[in-house]
Amino acid sequence: MAEITQQELDERVALLRKFRSLLEQQRNKFQEYLTVLEKQQDSITKENPENLIAHTELEQQVVRNIANLQKVIVPMSKMYKASVPMAHTAEDSNIAQIQNELNDLQSRVLKQNQINRDLLREHIESIRMQIQNFKNPYANLKSVYAQPQRVASLVEVEA
Repeated sequence: MAEITQQELDERVALLRKFRSLLEQQRNKFQEYLTVLEKQQDSITKENPENLIAHTELEQQVVRNIANLQKVIVPMSKMYKASVPMAHTAEDSNIAQIQNELNDLQSRVLKQNQINRDLLREHIESIRMQIQNFKNPYANLKSVYAQPQRVASLVEVEA
């Protein structure tokens, strides 16, 4: 096994810490996203459009944050795997644990997202049916304004 310099070791440690920090940030964002989706489900169920809009806007913001983090994590992961030897340290197991938690959170987020989409689809279909079944009480009545009215043929002008 080749000896590494102190500078290389310090760089690896700094890389490892930064990578772990990014993974923890992403895990927190996924947890936040899951919470937003769960609250969004409540808004759908309670038919609260104002809260639903607010949760949807928050959801978009969280997704953007996750995407931005992912842009940094992917290259950092490649650097980490390339620079850190295959020795299994406590930090490596810590990173593996965070990645496992991320995978679990990601699958939970996808599942909750599907539940919300299904609820919204059902709700929209219900509203469509209500609209289709809506009876216009004025459908067979003639408009008051459409009835023939007597119209004056002469106009008297006084000076």
